[in-house]
Amino acid sequence: MELGPGTIEANGLRFGYLEAGPGEGPLALCLHGFPDCAWSWRHLLPALAGAGFHAVAPFLRGYSPTEVPADGRYQSGALAADACALHEALGADGRAVLVGHDWGALAAYGAVALAPAQWRRVVAMAVPPAPAIAAAFFSYRQLRRSWYMFFFQLPLADVAVAMDDMGFLDHLWAEWSPGYDAGEDLPRVKDCLREPANLGAALGYYRALFDPSRQVPELAKEQAATQAPTPQPTLYLHGVDDGCMGAELVDEKAVLGHLGPESQVALVPRSGHFVHLEQPEAVNRLVLDFVSGP
Repeated sequence: MELGPGTIEANGLRFGYLEAGPGEGPLALCLHGFPDCAWSWRHLLPALAGAGFHAVAPFLRGYSPTEVPADGRYQSGALAADACALHEALGADGRAVLVGHDWGALAAYGAVALAPAQWRRVVAMAVPPAPAIAAAFFSYRQLRRSWYMFFFQLPLADVAVAMDDMGFLDHLWAEWSPGYDAGEDLPRVKDCLREPANLGAALGYYRALFDPSRQVPELAKEQAATQAPTPQPTLYLHGVDDGCMGAELVDEKAVLGHLGPESQVALVPRSGHFVHLEQPEAVNRLVLDFVSGP
């Protein structure tokens, strides 16, 4: 199934997006992470469309062709607000489901806590709810994996990531999803981040994460929502061989304790960080079975 491109205004930004499926079907909004783009959902969007959903994958704020926000807001609360605004702009209702990977998962947790009436079910991948991993994240083993987050705080990062046709991103994908051939993914990702303003936006997500001065008071409610319990039934998926966020971070009891009733946790074998790309058949089946529930 061919994915149709489109643009839409939401939360003061012009978003580019890919879509599949009937416009009158319930919305399935799919949010990508870093370093990634909307094409990350090329396997899942047609599957959702085949199940009757209006499947939409936006390019997140700052990722071309979506606009770079003039206000420079990249905190996770802004991402949550974007998801809720896209729900409204796309004319969705309470049957909508939300799917997020990496930064998209953080946005999903915030969006469903911020506006629970908009979303019926949630799927999150590769990044557990922050309160569920607070202590484990600071283990030596995980801090070694997360070195790039701290490197991105430096102005030097903008230069280093851009060098050699953004070869830095090739290495991240190789380390995060060992053995996966990202030849179809990385050229599209680089096209979204090649301009300095777009790359600066993507790195800005990490800078806002660690620098409270980049988190504006106007988004205090939205920011708090990203740390709040997720009220809806949620499916959490994580690759067993994830080289970015280690699978040992996924304490099933802790994760489920932060999610709504009827939630599930599944570790996907033979997959790393980009679990939905590495095991698309298995992940599509898990997602469709879950979001098709009541």
